[in-house]
Amino acid sequence: MAAVDPLSSLLSGIRAEGSVVSHAVLEAPWTIRFADGAPLTMVSVLRGGGTLRLPDGTERAVRAGDTAVVRGPGTFHLADGPASFDRPHAEYEIACFTDSPECTAQDLGGIHWGNDPDAATALIVGAYRASGRRHERLLLGLPPVLVVSEDADVCDWLERAAVDAALRSAGSQALMDRLLDWALVCTLRAWFEQARSDAPHWYRGLADPILAPALHAFHAQPSRRWTVGALAAESGVSRALFAKRFTEIIGRPPLAYMTECRMDEAEALLSETDLAIAQIARSVGYADAFGFSAAFKRHRGLSPSAFRTVTA
Repeated sequence: MAAVDPLSSLLSGIRAEGSVVSHAVLEAPWTIRFADGAPLTMVSVLRGGGTLRLPDGTERAVRAGDTAVVRGPGTFHLADGPASFDRPHAEYEIACFTDSPECTAQDLGGIHWGNDPDAATALIVGAYRASGRRHERLLLGLPPVLVVSEDADVCDWLERAAVDAALRSAGSQALMDRLLDWALVCTLRAWFEQARSDAPHWYRGLADPILAPALHAFHAQPSRRWTVGALAAESGVSRALFAKRFTEIIGRPPLAYMTECRMDEAEALLSETDLAIAQIARSVGYADAFGFSAAFKRHRGLSPSAFRTVTA
């Protein structure tokens, strides 16, 4: 398993490959229906603003400088204001996880792409594809929608990049894909910092001065036969203090956390690679395939081989 931090690992299964909806410029009244069923959709409001309506009917206002990340897969809407949800007018739809030629045309579903100074609202929208299962624990730690505000300089830079991509110049799709990947990481990190006690337990652990050294050590060498004492030594505290603080911050004992991370990684390797069971066992910290298989079945209800078969 690669030596990466937990957020990077969880984000490794989320990508904007080919799924960017470039630069939307709209004049009120308007409503956009997001029907991709994407695991995550990011909406950056460059100018103007609107109202998000989630599948459960919850509404959230967004304005210039806001970036909203909406957790899928439910269909949600964005309108210029609450009244437009019930007002007769043209409704645009974004559903581009298909091979439809409309999804690569410059005029997507009637939405005008470009830089129109007279339009009230300009957006960048990215719907993210998922591969494998690594991202699932990330999604469980997110609210249905999170909103982070950026300053005007960031919005100006994003809009210039979107306009450049709209020209269909060489490399523009790759440019926007990487831009949206970068923007997602920055947005999530900013939200985690702002969320404090509402942030996922594993992220709060990385921000804790006592737990952080041990967590980084574990994720850098997950195949090592870690004990609670060894983790406590990485943090420079007693075993008892470390175990108590770990359980308070992370919400489960250290050994339970390590087992959960190893099972998550094993699921990803079983689903995404052809590695032998013994190789996967060693990569996630088990001495042999037998011990790993017993642990995997105890925690996931299936043997590694059966899990690989049903997820193939």
